Amino acid sequence: MKTEYILAAAGLAVILALLLRTKFKGRNGGFSGDKFASGREAMVASQIAAGGISDQLVLKAMREVPRHEFVPEKHIKEAYGDWPLPIGLEQTISQPFIVAYMTQALELKPGDKVLEIGTGSGYQAAVLACLTDKVFSVEIIRELESRARLTLDRLGYSKVRTRCADGYQGWPEAAPFDAIIVTAAPEEVPQPLLEQLKPGGRLVMPVGPSRSQELILMRRNAGGFAKETLLSVAFVPMTGISKRRQAPF
Repeated sequence: MKTEYILAAAGLAVILALLLRTKFKGRNGGFSGDKFASGREAMVASQIAAGGISDQLVLKAMREVPRHEFVPEKHIKEAYGDWPLPIGLEQTISQPFIVAYMTQALELKPGDKVLEIGTGSGYQAAVLACLTDKVFSVEIIRELESRARLTLDRLGYSKVRTRCADGYQGWPEAAPFDAIIVTAAPEEVPQPLLEQLKPGGRLVMPVGPSRSQELILMRRNAGGFAKETLLSVAFVPMTGISKRRQAPF
């Protein structure tokens, strides 16, 4: 009888292990991220930390989030290279350094509420979710939003809230936000996004025509908004109403 109990317990342990493996199994054929952990470490060391990113929580997030799970199957081997990659529908997943740079510029603290415009693959949202549990992300292309939602849920980032909508309008029902990050470039800063920032809030986004974009940081203060230019960048253009309306900046 004792032997039967031991065998039953062992069988239960095997079943539990298989269930856990199924839940967390990634496209690399093992636990999500195991096979590519060294690639992420190298990415952080050679591209991100070496490029000047010093926020330890951002570096930790970049080491943890499995970027290969957010790219198309044919680009998995390139997932930890220092370049953007296509994700279909004329959209891209940003260069890892830019993801880290923009995330650091947001100056997020635990509990901050952050809005992302341009969910894309869901990778940037996953990185943000390592820093705060209040992440809201808007994607105008329904297929991308649905795909990102499935990926985020599969990898355990279920607290990230997503919706399919025109990012120009932000997410009024969830406002105000401590920080807003935009991963597509309008030619001018959308006024609704400025209005949805809390006092002291930060907005990081690319602005300008396709051949002349700048990454800017805007802070909301008692007197209005202070603008700082950070980098020259190249992002896909923001679509939707941003094509027809302009803000005062």
